[in-house]
Amino acid sequence: MKIYLNETVFEASLNRIRRLFDEFENVCVFFSGGKDSTITLELALIVARERNKLPLKVYFIDQEAEWQFVIDYVKEVMSRDEVEPFWVQVPIFFPNSLSQGTPFITLWEEGKKWMREKDPIAIKDNHVLEPNIGGEVKLGFWYKYFERAAKNLFPDSPACFLGGMRAQESPARFTAVTAAATYKDITYGKILNKKLNHYTFYPIYDWDVSDVWKAIHDNKWSYCKLYDEHYKYGVAIKDMRVSSLIHETALKNLFFLHELEKDTWNALNERMDGVNMAKHMDKDGMLMVSELPVMFDSWKEYRDFLTEKLITNEKYKSTFKSEWAKMDQTFSELRTPDDLYKRQVVCVLAGDVEFTKLRPYLNSSSLIAYDKWRKGVLRITDDLSSLKQIKEKYLMEMGGALGK
Repeated sequence: MKIYLNETVFEASLNRIRRLFDEFENVCVFFSGGKDSTITLELALIVARERNKLPLKVYFIDQEAEWQFVIDYVKEVMSRDEVEPFWVQVPIFFPNSLSQGTPFITLWEEGKKWMREKDPIAIKDNHVLEPNIGGEVKLGFWYKYFERAAKNLFPDSPACFLGGMRAQESPARFTAVTAAATYKDITYGKILNKKLNHYTFYPIYDWDVSDVWKAIHDNKWSYCKLYDEHYKYGVAIKDMRVSSLIHETALKNLFFLHELEKDTWNALNERMDGVNMAKHMDKDGMLMVSELPVMFDSWKEYRDFLTEKLITNEKYKSTFKSEWAKMDQTFSELRTPDDLYKRQVVCVLAGDVEFTKLRPYLNSSSLIAYDKWRKGVLRITDDLSSLKQIKEKYLMEMGGALGK
């Protein structure tokens, strides 16, 4: 349920950021170059000027496989007098969604030919590495860098980081920013390190995409010009992604990357396995799995085979297997379990160890209704579509002989 206030989202977000500047001595913007982090940056700069807290710390993790449009915009932001830049170009263990044979890759790996040279102002020493119990130092997975970066930047003091996440983008994000308080009465955030009092907050969580572009144009703020190229190319607003080119959410970019940035295409194709495949497959062929290979008896068997053979990193293979085991137990009574198995297969093929491709399905109305049934709290309503994953015999037992 949405609750409307007597203020615009612009005003509400400024007030949220003002409160965070009052609550935390250290404030830093996690920046990606995308439209949402642009809004977050510009709003934070307004408050930093008001509070005499300039320069504002801005943290960008460079994932090497980036659009040149993004890098050009990041360079512009990081060169501002009002910004204290933290441009990170260090080895990062990252999923390679383009290749089944090489599902993970180390970005900025020493001894490799990178897609481009590192920027002179960038942080090049791996400041977030931590030794394990045996003393060996290993690369962290990319989404762990935020927590470790906060610990490195502010080891002895509370800090908050501002991110550009919006609830409109997915049910999972909506739930994440509305379900429960993470700091005092604030729900729009998450805990990075409770002991150190480190948090990430999303002050524009309730913005619509139209609010984003209205603010950019009304205030004549600079932004990544890749969005203009996407618009001219006919890309749907929901598919305009400026994230890493090998991230599972950005694969559709590969179908026109070679037209917009030939040099980036060539560098990516030379650096990463599986890139050229995109040029020879249609979108459905690359991003969808529709038919079970004839040598397998079930989608579950196919899922387990791919997990065992494609995920070569033992840590992440264990993560996949553990999650599959938990889901097999939780969803053992689904009416059509193949719907779940097919999506799990896509996660394995994309090396999606964060299960980004699976979350929308797990947060769908039918899976929510199934979970309520499993816990014994389901009440049958007129919305029969939400009951499609509950077996007919159980619906009949509840007094709802609804048919197939």
